[in-house]
Amino acid sequence: MLFLRFLLFVISFGFVGIAIAIVLYDVYLAFELDRLLRRTNDSPPRSSPTTSPASSDAEVQASAVPPPQTPGATYLRRRTGPRRAIRWAAAAKLLAIAAALSLFGKSILVVPDGHAAVLVSQISGVRPGTLYAGTHLVTPLVERAELYDIRDQVFSTAATDNTRDKTREVLTVEAREGLSVGVAVTVRYRLDPRHLDYIQANLPQPIDDQIVAPVVTSVFRELGPNYVVRDVFSTKREEFRAQATQLITARLAQDQIVVKEVLLRKIQLPEEYSAGLQGLLLKEQEDDRVTVDQSIEQKKVKIAESQAEALKVRQIKHSEADARTRVLMAQAESDSMQYTLPLKQKQIEQSKLEAEARKQTTILDADAAAQARLKTADAEAQAKVIDSKAEQQRRVFLAAAQNEETVKGAEAAAQAKVIDGKAEKERQALLADADANQIRVTSQADAEKLQLEAAALKTNPLLVQLTVAQRLSDRVQIMMVPNDGKFFFTNDVMKSAQAITNMPGAANGK
Repeated sequence: MLFLRFLLFVISFGFVGIAIAIVLYDVYLAFELDRLLRRTNDSPPRSSPTTSPASSDAEVQASAVPPPQTPGATYLRRRTGPRRAIRWAAAAKLLAIAAALSLFGKSILVVPDGHAAVLVSQISGVRPGTLYAGTHLVTPLVERAELYDIRDQVFSTAATDNTRDKTREVLTVEAREGLSVGVAVTVRYRLDPRHLDYIQANLPQPIDDQIVAPVVTSVFRELGPNYVVRDVFSTKREEFRAQATQLITARLAQDQIVVKEVLLRKIQLPEEYSAGLQGLLLKEQEDDRVTVDQSIEQKKVKIAESQAEALKVRQIKHSEADARTRVLMAQAESDSMQYTLPLKQKQIEQSKLEAEARKQTTILDADAAAQARLKTADAEAQAKVIDSKAEQQRRVFLAAAQNEETVKGAEAAAQAKVIDGKAEKERQALLADADANQIRVTSQADAEKLQLEAAALKTNPLLVQLTVAQRLSDRVQIMMVPNDGKFFFTNDVMKSAQAITNMPGAANGK
C-alpha cells in the first residue's frame, strides 16, 4: 500500500506537470504567432499571399492592396485569421485528475510496526478508537492521523553533572539530614494503545518530557526526606525503589501510561559524607580484621591442643594393641604346641586306614579281573572247539553231498545248516554264561569294596569330606579338622582372645 500511495502521488504530480507544460506551450505558440504577424505587417506586400511557417494551426491571409500613387505612403495589412488558442480545458481536466489522485493517495493511511494512530477530525475533533499497524482509509482534508510509538520507551536520569550524556536530567533528592543525594533512575514504560484518543485529547505533548519526567522526579523527591542517607545507600535501598515504583505506576496509570519497571541504577552521595563514610568503613574494617585475627589465633591454639591430645591417645592405643597382640601370639603358640601332636597322630592313623582300604580294594579288583579273564578264556576255548567240530561235520556233509545227487546234496546242505544253527546257539549260550559269570564276579568284588569302604568310613567319617575335597580341583589345598571343634588349636586361640578383650582392664583402656 505504501507503493500504491507513492505511485498515486507520482501520477498526480505528473498530471500537474503535463497541464502546466500544455499551457506554457500554447502561450509560447501564441507569442510567436503575434511576433510573426507584426513582422509581416511591417514588411512590403507581395504579389501572392504567404503563410507564416511558424503558425501551423492558424492561417493568415493577406489581400493584395495596390500601392498608393503617392510616394512615401505606408502599406497596411489586415489580419483575416484568429490567434493560437490556449487549451485551458485540457489543463483543467489534468489538474482535476491530479487532484483526485492526490486525494485518493491521502486517504490511504499506513501505520508502521510498533506504532498506532488516532484520527483527528477537523469537524468533530478526536475520533474514538485506535488504528493499529496496517493500512487504513481516512477522509482526506477532513481527518488527519496522529502516530504514537506504542513500544517500550525508557526515561533515564543522571546522578551527577559529570556524565557523558548531557541530555539526561540530573535528579537530586534531599534526605532526612538535609543532604542532597544524586539518584540515577531508569523507568521503562509504554503508552496504552487502547486509550490513545484520551492521550491525544487530554495530555500535553511530548509525553516523556511533559508527563513522565515530572512525575518521576516529584515521586523520588517526595520519598527522599523519609530516609536517611545511609539507609538509602545500603539497607533500605530496595524498599526505597519499591515505594517509588508503586507511586510512579499509580500516577502514570491515571494518564493511561503503563509502567513496566523502575530501576535504581546508582546513588551518588555528597562528597563530604562520602569521605566520612569511607573513613568510618575503614575503621570498622580494621576492627573486624583485629577481631578475626584474634579468633583465628584462638582456633589455632585449640587445634594444637586437640592435635596433641589425639596424638597422645593414638600412642596409648598403639601400645595397648601391641601388648595384646604379643599376648595373643604367645597364647596361640602355646595352644598350638598342645594340639599339634594329637592332630599329627590322628592324621597318621587316618593315612594308615586309607592305605589299607586302597590295598584291599586293589586286591579285590585284581582277583575279580583274573577270574573274569579265566572264565572268558574258557568260554572262548569251548566256543572254538565247538566251531571246529561244526566246521568238520559241515565239510564232511558237503563232501558227501557232492558225490550224491542233487536232491541228496540239498538235504545235506539243509542238515549242515541245521548243525550250524545248533552250533551257533551253543556258542552264544557259552558266551552268555561267561558274561554272567564275569558280572557276578565283578559285582561281588564291588560289594566287598563297598563293605570295606563302609567299614573305613565308620571308623573315620572324615574320609567322605576328604574324598569330595580331593575331587573338587587339583589346586585346592586341604587340611582336615574335627567337625565338633575339639582338639583344634584355632578355636582355643579365638576363645582366649575374646576373653582378653572382655576383661575389665581392657575395657577401661579402650
